[in-house]
Amino acid sequence: MLSIDVALERLHTFYGPLVPPPRDPFAMYVWEVLNFQAPPVRRDAAITALRRIPALTPDSVWKAVPQKLEAAVMMAGPHHDERIRALRAGADFFRRHPGIAERLAGPFVTARRAARAFPQLGLAGAQRMLLFAAGHPVIPADAHLIRVAVRLGCCDVTPNVRLQIRRMRRALASCTEPTAEARSRAVVYLSHHGQATCLEHDPHCQICPLLPECPFGRGRRDESGGT
Repeated sequence: MLSIDVALERLHTFYGPLVPPPRDPFAMYVWEVLNFQAPPVRRDAAITALRRIPALTPDSVWKAVPQKLEAAVMMAGPHHDERIRALRAGADFFRRHPGIAERLAGPFVTARRAARAFPQLGLAGAQRMLLFAAGHPVIPADAHLIRVAVRLGCCDVTPNVRLQIRRMRRALASCTEPTAEARSRAVVYLSHHGQATCLEHDPHCQICPLLPECPFGRGRRDESGGT
């Protein structure tokens, strides 16, 4: 099986340097809202548009001109009404909880409880918040991570979603250093790969830098009669 270090080096060569999500908790929340079912390029375009308003702090989102906020959020693609509601809910949450950043950076039990209190995030979003904005070495229950890990043969397939998440997290935890830096890098590259190339439907296996050691990709190639 392909080692995680080799896989990450190949992905780095293929995609170039990837910028991790923001370390500021509210900026990370905005990233999560815009990342939902959006290609990375559209998510990043929307964030750039919000920065120009500017609307990347709780107060600035709350006070933003609605038309400008809507135009920026629409750059992420569909679900813009839901995204705007989520941004306003998040801005209100941060305004009412000014000490949330300190709680996230505190002991893990306290941080996990704080992350779960965020509106609209869900399990994977809360875990990404812990990893990227608070520096806890958590591997998030990310659908793209699960898909890539399964296809690479890092963990077995099971119809039980919770069990599949545990297997993926256990597999990646066993082959990465238990530091936020190491796990952030792995999550950034593997999740981006799942969004950009190793798609759920019609993945681009023919250009994938991990194809030589990928059981899933080799199987598709053999079925199509490729070399």
